Amino acid sequence: MGKGNESRVVRIQKKRRKKWAFRVMGLILILIIGIGSYLGYQAISALTKSHDSEVSRSKRRQKPVEPKKEPFAVLLLGSDQIDTKAEQKIWRPDVIMVAAVNPKTKSVKLLSIPRDTKVTIANTDGFRDKINHSAYWGKMKGKNPIDNTRETVENLLDIPIDYYAKVNFRGFVDIVDAVGGVDVNNRYTFRGPAINQMKTIPAGQHHLNGMEALAYVRQRKAEQNIEGDMGRNERQQEVISQIVDKMISAEGIANFPKISRAVGDNLSFNIDIGEIPSIAAVYQNIPISNIETVKVETYPDKIKGISYLILSEKEKQRIRDLFKQYMELKSEEDNPQSDQTSNGFPGHR
Repeated sequence: MGKGNESRVVRIQKKRRKKWAFRVMGLILILIIGIGSYLGYQAISALTKSHDSEVSRSKRRQKPVEPKKEPFAVLLLGSDQIDTKAEQKIWRPDVIMVAAVNPKTKSVKLLSIPRDTKVTIANTDGFRDKINHSAYWGKMKGKNPIDNTRETVENLLDIPIDYYAKVNFRGFVDIVDAVGGVDVNNRYTFRGPAINQMKTIPAGQHHLNGMEALAYVRQRKAEQNIEGDMGRNERQQEVISQIVDKMISAEGIANFPKISRAVGDNLSFNIDIGEIPSIAAVYQNIPISNIETVKVETYPDKIKGISYLILSEKEKQRIRDLFKQYMELKSEEDNPQSDQTSNGFPGHR
């Protein structure tokens, strides 16, 4: 392949990543902001039901952030919960993303943290585990699971996380059903996990309902799935792209009442209702070209029979410096917890 063709491929890949990043951000913000714009009182009722007042603001902020004037960060979580309100049940974030927004530059940096990344878990005296176990350890230590996940991510990136939004499996299923399902081109037949059941997805073109779509995006361990997490990420992109496109269509807007009911039971967030217009105004002014996906480089390792992804100190510092500079943070203003301590390995996966 010539250099001209190689550079063209790179440009296409970057454009696809930006489009994907925009859609991920769009899905979360449509759920929280778009519903309020279209549905008035009914939407506010759904959003109020989803608002989580128990999750505190970041301890790294001396005063609340002003989202229309200052850079802020949002933790986006996709959890394996069936019911968001069932906080007594153990759950893990299946998707962990950080969206840093700078209203001054009208831009976004979006980071996806692999769920198997080995990190120091907050409030465990330096215990190191997979980052998607941070909610579990919060529950075990008597902490709010989301607070513990947020604090773990803060310590890893050395930045304040101002807001969070979490969607569970049931919410994903209900939203897919509300938009009328999705169309996929499955490369091979597999049997994947949905909610309390397994679904077989044959190879070829298919129209999937919510349960089938969940199995489609979760599967990563079938023998034919040589892509592993990369293949799963591609399927997630394929499905979420369709969800967002359908939600912003005329038919999707007409279905917002049904979507809002799904949101009320299956979404939680700590953004104050009164702050939503300010954040919406910032988001609406950001062009797609200003949304950048930040790739984190990890390498696989197996410790005591458990597979992890390892983030090198050099790579961790690169990511920290990138986000601290982007969010206009000064080192002396932060009081990060060490991400180096290790005192054992977990017995669960």
